[in-house]
Amino acid sequence: MDADWWRQAVVYQIYPRSFADANGDGIGDLAGIISRIGYLEQLGVDAVWLSPFYPSALADGGYDVDDYRDVDPRIGTLEQFDALVAALHEAGIWLIVDIVPNHSSNRHRWFQEALASAPGSPARDRYIFRDGLGAGGSRPPSDWTSQFGGPAWTRVPDGQWYFHTFTVEQPELNWDNPEVRAEFLDTLRFWADRGVDGFRVDVAARLAKKFPEPMPSQAELSRIPSGPDSPVYDRDEVQSIYAEWRRVFNEYDPPRMAVAEVWVNSPERRARYARPESLGQAFNFDLLKADFDAEQFRRIVTSNLDQVKLSESSSTWVLSNHDVVRHATRYGLRPDGGRPGGRGDRWVNDGAPASQIDRGLGLRRARAATLVELALPGSAYLYQGEELGLGEVTGIPDEQRQDPKFWRTRDDERPSVGRDGCRVPLPWTRSGPSFGFGPDDSAAGPHLPQPDWFADCSVEAESGDPSSTLGMYRRALELRREMQGGETLEWDDGLSVGDVLAFSRPGGWLCVANFGDDPVPLPSGRVLVSSAPLIRPGTDGPARIPGACTVWLSIDAGR
Repeated sequence: MDADWWRQAVVYQIYPRSFADANGDGIGDLAGIISRIGYLEQLGVDAVWLSPFYPSALADGGYDVDDYRDVDPRIGTLEQFDALVAALHEAGIWLIVDIVPNHSSNRHRWFQEALASAPGSPARDRYIFRDGLGAGGSRPPSDWTSQFGGPAWTRVPDGQWYFHTFTVEQPELNWDNPEVRAEFLDTLRFWADRGVDGFRVDVAARLAKKFPEPMPSQAELSRIPSGPDSPVYDRDEVQSIYAEWRRVFNEYDPPRMAVAEVWVNSPERRARYARPESLGQAFNFDLLKADFDAEQFRRIVTSNLDQVKLSESSSTWVLSNHDVVRHATRYGLRPDGGRPGGRGDRWVNDGAPASQIDRGLGLRRARAATLVELALPGSAYLYQGEELGLGEVTGIPDEQRQDPKFWRTRDDERPSVGRDGCRVPLPWTRSGPSFGFGPDDSAAGPHLPQPDWFADCSVEAESGDPSSTLGMYRRALELRREMQGGETLEWDDGLSVGDVLAFSRPGGWLCVANFGDDPVPLPSGRVLVSSAPLIRPGTDGPARIPGACTVWLSIDAGR
């Protein structure tokens, strides 16, 4: 078996509750995923990344975990999980699962035990509890705020306070506690023994913490960069945790892989998580944050290919995921600065009214950016539905919202910042009460409402059309698997002028992307795939690449 399968893998992220619903209760499930493995195989992905499927109250979309070694009964059973692993492996697809080590849910047995125990008890030491300030400890230990709005400390009945970076339902674990470390090592083995091939580590840089006395104010904390001086993010001690994890991963053949979700200040800090003795790979979100701009893309690609030399890992490329605006919408937004194609705020869901989103432009740019991403050396992480060209779903009624960020950060002066718009259940068919997400005779609708325009973006609508976004993804992934060679590229400076970005890959293929609005000449070579129709003015006239278009060409005469 290939121990390095992950280095240039195409990984498809499944958000389980929104992928496919087999039993008709409105929530996606493991049986639904199993029923669609043929689709994943035909798409041509190498691996699936499964977002949290654990028992959860869904205070934060499943990232509030009640039990790390079980399946939410609304999603399935451990036996169905085993069947999923077997079916994916039979199809030649690896499986990565989310692990959420920074915090549990407040319903986890450990936290319930902590609430029932006295301050200073071993049960409380598994979490971060502190006495409050002021008379009777009535004020929180600091004025720090949660990332989802409101205070980062919540008081319990006996007067102590517990810490949570996210919702009050997500108390943070104390990773200085040996029992916490041992529990997660056992959890990693539990899933690896069931055939899991890798782990995506949620908020990987937050585990190690050191709270000074007195604590800095929120204003002071915001000025401390992530890294060894931060009390809460990217401290050096976190690497000792992942060194233990790596020893567990290396117990298996092939060794289990892991990828860190980290937002850090420097290439050197990111490389620490991607080293072979640590998790082995770290997410690079730089393209996700970039405008649709040739200069930015080249700078980011160059920088990240240089960064992997620090870690001996491979780079990762991401344009969409479950936490951000889908790139088909992001590229259709007009930011405040006025230039079309900017990313906007990556968290915004209804931050721009539908009338301010140019869906056609956004999709053209998304297709072009995707072909650039898939041509790069390293691994590409795709988010379910992007292969259909899905954009953000706007206008979800408040009463149907599920994301805590929407409710806890909205006010009268700024738009909502929820993430429900990228988590709407997928459309599989042109018609039906849930566009094929669930059975047509289901009494329950999808857990988030689907817009009417999903009909034209459904798998059924796009499957027979090679020019559709789905057809482009299938063709590109087929070519990528056939042609992907070494983990290098060579910039073509003769073609990379102005709004054009061009590079060749080992094996004799060339990627040319036109980020501008005006057509540019098509270089010589056999066209393998194009994100948009080429301009062919006449039978004998030279072809041109239109604006917002990427083309792959074979430049090897032997092909």
